[in-house]
Amino acid sequence: MPSPLTDGLAWIVVALFGAGVVLDATDRRPRARHVTVAAWVLFAAFWLALVPHFALEQRSIVEGVLSLAAVPASLYTGREVYRGRDSLLVLSRAVAVMGLVYLPANTIEAVRQPLVLMTTDHTQWLIHQLGQDPRIVEGRELGYQNAFWFVTGGRPYVTEVLLACTGLGSISIFTGLVVALDAPARRKVAGLAAVVPVIYGLNVVRVAFIALAHGNQWFRGQEWVLVLFGSEEVGMISFFVADRIVSQLLSVVVLVALALALVRVLPEIVVVFEDVLYLATGDEYDLRGAVGADVRADGSGSD
Repeated sequence: MPSPLTDGLAWIVVALFGAGVVLDATDRRPRARHVTVAAWVLFAAFWLALVPHFALEQRSIVEGVLSLAAVPASLYTGREVYRGRDSLLVLSRAVAVMGLVYLPANTIEAVRQPLVLMTTDHTQWLIHQLGQDPRIVEGRELGYQNAFWFVTGGRPYVTEVLLACTGLGSISIFTGLVVALDAPARRKVAGLAAVVPVIYGLNVVRVAFIALAHGNQWFRGQEWVLVLFGSEEVGMISFFVADRIVSQLLSVVVLVALALALVRVLPEIVVVFEDVLYLATGDEYDLRGAVGADVRADGSGSD
């Protein structure tokens, strides 16, 4: 998170979602709805606070657009929960779990540092396999030995590995979705065992690609990119193309593909997909029939 304010707001949001889960689990659904609605409203405020960070500071078009779109989406979801669409409580449980997985690493140094250094080590190994040997130096933002130093054309280019580079964000999304489902534990474990290593492995490939592209200036000469991202740093062109355009767009495609693949192991997840499509279009969809899944509206199904 970009500031203590958004960190604190994130913890409050997760606590409210968690309270809604507890109330629902103890057969107090009307109260669970009210608390969950409050959580979605604050979740909208959280995403609104992040829009300037992603759009202006990070210069990330994809993340900026997604964070902005999340504001009305969160408010709309809260409204539908208030109106009694109880299947959305599954998605609400998922958000609570996502926060519990991601926030400790984001706010606690003792959790964040090992994850960042592990990703740096694995990325360094992959880059070495590709025949290149950049120096590992202290990163400017985190201060770990977590940055790759390349020299191209007599000029140094440094790519720092941050928490966002660990894949934890995507891992937390899938963990939240899987844990929130009312499905047998063995299939939940199987689903996570299949998806999490793939996400982490592809993420290491992504970080290596960005470091190599930036360090070797693979996309130099594409000055139009500077206009797109409001920058005058010619040396950042390759980084913007590799990270902000290629990697982020491909990440969206990969996450959708993994979610669809997860249906084979956990057909209960189609309830979440149906709700997401309903929130996006206003129309009802019957994906359960399409995948042949015996899943009830609360997200539960047969073993």
